[in-house]
Amino acid sequence: MRFFIAPLLLAPASAFSPSITNTPRSFTTLEASKCGNYDYDVIIVGCGVGGHGAALHSRAQDLSTAVFSGRDVGGTCVNRGCVPSKALLAASGRVREMQNEAHLSEFGITVEGGAQSVKFDREGVANHAKQLANRVKGNLEGSLVALGVDIVEGRGVLTGKAHEVKDDASGKVYTAKDIILAPGSIPFVPPGVTVDEKTVYTSDGALELQSIPEWVAIIGSGYIGLEFSDVYTALGSEVTFIEALPNIMPTFDREIAKMAERLLIRDRPIDYRTGVFASEVTPGIPGVKPVTIKMIDAKTKEHVETLEVDAAMVATGRVPNTKGMGLEESGIETQRGFIAVNEKMQVLTKHEGGEVVPGLWCIGDANGKMMLAHAASAQGISAIENISGREHVVNHDAIPAACFTHPEIAMVGPTEEQAIERAAKEGWTLGKSQGNFRANSKALAELEGNGIAKVLYNKDNGKVVAVHIIGLHAADLIQECANAVAAGTTVQELSMMVHTHPTLCEVLDEAFKGAVGMSAH
Repeated sequence: MRFFIAPLLLAPASAFSPSITNTPRSFTTLEASKCGNYDYDVIIVGCGVGGHGAALHSRAQDLSTAVFSGRDVGGTCVNRGCVPSKALLAASGRVREMQNEAHLSEFGITVEGGAQSVKFDREGVANHAKQLANRVKGNLEGSLVALGVDIVEGRGVLTGKAHEVKDDASGKVYTAKDIILAPGSIPFVPPGVTVDEKTVYTSDGALELQSIPEWVAIIGSGYIGLEFSDVYTALGSEVTFIEALPNIMPTFDREIAKMAERLLIRDRPIDYRTGVFASEVTPGIPGVKPVTIKMIDAKTKEHVETLEVDAAMVATGRVPNTKGMGLEESGIETQRGFIAVNEKMQVLTKHEGGEVVPGLWCIGDANGKMMLAHAASAQGISAIENISGREHVVNHDAIPAACFTHPEIAMVGPTEEQAIERAAKEGWTLGKSQGNFRANSKALAELEGNGIAKVLYNKDNGKVVAVHIIGLHAADLIQECANAVAAGTTVQELSMMVHTHPTLCEVLDEAFKGAVGMSAH
């Protein structure tokens, strides 16, 4: 039925690896803690990737540590985000590749019976994602226990008194010299959208893969929406994007977005509407009644179209999971749920002109600086560094990001449009150089010659400002570039560094050399 780190560390390496005690601490020994009047040196509220990273580094500094898991070790990334979605992308990617008869024939490969003979088990694909999430979750929990981190199962709530956190399950109050808030985020559902997690669902429901709808509307065309369009079209669905902003993929570098539209949308059963809001979304009944989506013009607010589809996925971003945490009782004002912090991750009483709240820190999605799991982990490590008396600031410009479509998209630093504005404002000259996958031996061997790597740099000092890649394994290639941004490496230095031949990283070598007037093989 067809109806959107590698930070530069300022502390010496030795600061990150003091000896620790690996014996798990029991609750009966807390009174004898070295923390003086506190139960712990550090309490971390939230156990996603950010909270986990902070806990590991806290124990590496020999700080007694407890984590309030909220019965969700691994958080969104492990249980309902980055990790299981990669499993779905891996499985659906295999299906897409095996059904592409023209592509396989160029390798001299034929699938007996043709593309129609390639079958998949929806439940098996979903189970692959679930099993991976459970395995990674178990590994995270095991690492905490092995390092002597105490895990409190309930959700941590501030009591309004300094240095206190209450377990919302038992009501027991725990104390710590320093408290790190790492509650993460939850999917944002716009007004007028009714979610039943069956026919109208967020990314949480989509990861369950309860069905393969014949026609699915995806509201929002950022990272999450784009990845799920890759999954759905590989498994046989038709997709319609509904985007409120004037351009599809609005948060991406424009040049990369245009190429992504050609490679990821135009040649697939995907269409889109831009400049419209899904003002009203009503769930349906699978096989009986369609999902109804009423759309209005983003500017005039006039009704423009009504779609009837088999399912709708809401991928309109995420909001902080800070409601009911006791922030108001602690004198902390939020904006749309976001907690204000300074560059050291210390909590401020408010966003404009706020004062530091002693002993209270916030990392990850809840502070809104950069809503990525590895950014949260970097911030957690940074907070522990500052707690330990070693001043540290995360360089967010050096934190890479990736969209795991086929082919992948990856970036570090500002978009070209943002870099142009920054250069004009700060008074330096922007340079640009490009490498191409179509000239790369390894990419051609894989019959994956589509894609580019774009390097943006400061012509005045040669330092790399940003890199944007679309192409085979872009998510892996971006790390070299993030390291260059973090270390302040120049294109002159990078142009003289030897890259393995034949590898995909030579696409970057071409771009680095081109920036200084050199040619690559």
